[in-house]
Amino acid sequence: MKSEMSKLTDLDSCRIQIKNGTEITMFILKGFTDDFNVQIFLFFLFLAVHLFTLIGNLGLVLLVIMDSHIHNPMYYFLSVLSFLDACYSSVVTPNMLVNFLSENKTIPYLGCAAQLFLFVTFGTTECFLLAVMAYDRYVAIYNPLLYAVSMAPRVYVSLIIASYVGGILHASVHTVATFSLSFCASNEIRHVFCDIPPLLAISCSDTHTNQLLLFYFVGSIEIVTILIVLISYGFILLAILRMHSAEGRRKVFSTCGSHLTGVSIYHGTILFMYVRPSSSYTLDHDMIVSIFYTIVIPMLNPIIYSLRNKDVKEAMKRVLGRV
Repeated sequence: MKSEMSKLTDLDSCRIQIKNGTEITMFILKGFTDDFNVQIFLFFLFLAVHLFTLIGNLGLVLLVIMDSHIHNPMYYFLSVLSFLDACYSSVVTPNMLVNFLSENKTIPYLGCAAQLFLFVTFGTTECFLLAVMAYDRYVAIYNPLLYAVSMAPRVYVSLIIASYVGGILHASVHTVATFSLSFCASNEIRHVFCDIPPLLAISCSDTHTNQLLLFYFVGSIEIVTILIVLISYGFILLAILRMHSAEGRRKVFSTCGSHLTGVSIYHGTILFMYVRPSSSYTLDHDMIVSIFYTIVIPMLNPIIYSLRNKDVKEAMKRVLGRV
């Protein structure tokens, strides 16, 4: 009872500091609900999802490393995507799981900034990487004779590095812009992690510039990466129509279909969350959507890219056979 009272006192002191105009040192993540029984259920649900995500994605990374038959750019990109998904989920989920079992749902100011930076970095890098993977499939299918030259190690390594650099730069802009704001009205974030819209919602500064940055930067990245995907798959479709082999068509459809599924789900939720007027934000609904693309999609990606991919299934049999 005393520990519960001390936790409540800590939260009250946070609120008093804000009202007195002193510097905020922490935020309170309100989460889904205050019902403890529901929080226990959500804890075990998201713990299972997170474990499945880590096992699936890191398992796919190890599979690519261990099986020499799939040592080519396509599977190197897939292993990087899996690593990103594991990191992406791990930025959000562990802290959320702790908060489900704790009454003191606080996160330090710098911890919130770090979480936002890493979350945006991994999310943006994944956008660029999905576009790179579409371009890789175009090169492999449209002009297979030149694939080894067009996707030489220096090329695919440069594309992976460029994706990370783009993600870091984009995250830096939003992190600096968001945490340059003043938070004097409240430090209670109606969310399970530090995302940009709920932080803008509790700021007492003018957030118009931040909303424009969010809309135009995310919108530009989405337009560029989606165009690359659409143009690449347009050329792939032309190449498929020229194929005479039914088996070749089936293999291409299987490989490209899984990638298109992953791209559609991921970009659809990103567009819904960030590329729309700020007046249409509803924090409770947006919280559910953000949980979907930060926790559920990273869990689904190993399933999407492995169950429909014959090479991955054969590599899995070979590795398990050796083990």
